[in-house]
Amino acid sequence: MTVMQREIQTIDAQGKSPGRLASEIARFLIGKHKPTYTPHIDDGDHVQVINAAKMSVTVKKLDQKVYTHHTEYAHGLHQETMAKVWSIDPSEVLRRAVSRMLPKNKHRNERLKRLLVTN
Repeated sequence: MTVMQREIQTIDAQGKSPGRLASEIARFLIGKHKPTYTPHIDDGDHVQVINAAKMSVTVKKLDQKVYTHHTEYAHGLHQETMAKVWSIDPSEVLRRAVSRMLPKNKHRNERLKRLLVTN
């Protein structure tokens, strides 16, 4: 049995769009960049993102992008714009983008724990 080697990947987010950056981060978290990639084994690396507040986001995207969440209760549809999320915490925009690009399976939460985003 082989021992998993998790490395720390550092990515600078300055001037990059959140979507393209999130797909690159998801690839590292899943472990697809490694030659030992196996779909059922969580062999991804730790990812550290710096300068998340300096990502390039258009004003139109800030106003029109809406995050939707339902609480499963009646009238429980909650919506907030990207501008509102960005004003509270810019790193949350990137974290949500990465979360939606990861496979929806049992490894998702463990992979997100290995993501560290700093402004």
